[in-house]
Amino acid sequence: MNKKSIRFFNDREVRAVWDEEYDKWWFSATDIVRAINNEDDYNKCRNYWKYLKGKLTKENIQLVSATNQFKFLAPDGKQRIADALDADGVKT
Repeated sequence: MNKKSIRFFNDREVRAVWDEEYDKWWFSATDIVRAINNEDDYNKCRNYWKYLKGKLTKENIQLVSATNQFKFLAPDGKQRIADALDADGVKT
C-alpha cells in the first residue's frame, strides 16, 4: 500500500505518494506545474502538462522513464490516475 501526503512548494499544495517498491516519493506533475507557475486554475495546469508531454514526445524525448502514474485525489473528490515525477525528475 502506498502512503499519500501533501507537500508544499511556494505555499502551494503538491500531492505526493510514497512508493514502497522503489522506496521513494512521487509528486503530482500537475501540482508541480501549478506551484512553479503560481496558477490557481487546475485545468490550465493540467492542459499545460498535457501539451508539454505532447511536445516532448514529438521531439523524441521520452518521459516514460521519468514519470510514473499513481492515483491522487482530484479536485472533484475522486481518485484519478495522474502523472507523477520523483525527486530526480523534479530537479531536471
